[in-house]
Amino acid sequence: MSSTETPAATSPGQTELTKGYVNYALGLLLVIYTLNFLDRQIVNILAEPIKQDLGLSDTQLGLLTGLAFAVVYTVLGIPIARYADRPTANRVTIIAIALSVWSAFTAVCGLAQNFLQLTLARIGVGVGEAGCTPPAHALISDKVPPEKRASALALYSMGVPLGSLLGLALGGMIADTLGWRWGFILVGLPGLLLAVITVTTLKEPRRFAAMQATIAAAKPSTSFTSALRELGRKKAYWNACFAAAVISFLGYGQIAFFGSFFVRVHGMPIGEIGLLLGLMIGISGVLGTFIGGQIADAAAKRDTRAYMTVPAVALILGAPFFIAAMLSDNAYLSIALLAIPTALNSLWYGPVYAAVQSIVPPRLRATAVAIMLFVVNMIGLGLGPLTMGMVSDYFATTLGYGAAEGLRWAILTTGSAGLIAMTFFLLARRTIREELEAAKHET
Repeated sequence: MSSTETPAATSPGQTELTKGYVNYALGLLLVIYTLNFLDRQIVNILAEPIKQDLGLSDTQLGLLTGLAFAVVYTVLGIPIARYADRPTANRVTIIAIALSVWSAFTAVCGLAQNFLQLTLARIGVGVGEAGCTPPAHALISDKVPPEKRASALALYSMGVPLGSLLGLALGGMIADTLGWRWGFILVGLPGLLLAVITVTTLKEPRRFAAMQATIAAAKPSTSFTSALRELGRKKAYWNACFAAAVISFLGYGQIAFFGSFFVRVHGMPIGEIGLLLGLMIGISGVLGTFIGGQIADAAAKRDTRAYMTVPAVALILGAPFFIAAMLSDNAYLSIALLAIPTALNSLWYGPVYAAVQSIVPPRLRATAVAIMLFVVNMIGLGLGPLTMGMVSDYFATTLGYGAAEGLRWAILTTGSAGLIAMTFFLLARRTIREELEAAKHET
């Protein structure tokens, strides 16, 4: 594994980590994040049967797949990250508890009898998932050297397309055979076993007991106000946050309704849609995420502005293929064309997350990720599906396009927001080199 050819350099308060263990830890965190996204995204392929069974509108589906989850996920992520940044905190335990909570509530979703019950269960999933990524990013950054951080974080981020693949494929097949309720139950329960494996085999690289107490006494944790003030001075950080938020706005909004799009526009059975979309998103997303990390690590050796240039160029290249996919009358050609922008729009994970972890001092790593995820998910996950549902209802009813064409044009219209994301990346590019250099002298 290229991201771990050498053990991570240790810092005060950390134990030395072997190459074999680091590889295992990165692999296990990838599995956890894959399950994280599987449990989060399975509702998207189940949206149409849920809509029919519970009598929901597209706006309600948008609330269910986005805002109901995003509010608690983003808000709780910050205090959990603040706790994870404490020298005395065990980030492995935080991740294991979080995994248990979101897995249990995913299974509970299958027992819901109405919109309110399902919404509350989805909120529970958000509560659990809030404790995953910030401490995981901080752990990874402790385990690998800075010059390989984009590749390592890209590896972890491959959980997004892999989880989406499994969520769409498994959800579609289970819905076809056992119904949508069993889809939630069967993907939720394995997480409880994985939580046990995590807490018993994953190591917290910080030393415990006296060493932790010494570190805590010598350098008190930065207050949240001070952390915000410190992050507020980093223009590249905020521009990268907003660029990622807009991409997530498009991604979450589109994927929440892609299943419904192919049912309504192309008349495909949900099982086939889930399998084909899952394979497309999974394979393209994995390739894009992996390649993005590799390109960024290589290009950043010559010019660290590549962390922002790579995803900006990728957005431009993917746009024509996305438009062609949405306008195609052939379902299989549409899915094939979508593979290209899906891969290109996944290039940002490694470069952006590596930049964030390198632009802040170690004591703010989890906090910086949590605040970024707050921005990204409130805008992306919270507003993306909701906005897509509202625009779809507007085109379908107010403008009279009908449910199928209304959804098609909602997806096309909102896709123009990609220009905003590209602009933020280019703004971040202006200052990132100087801010990365300045961060080397921060403690």
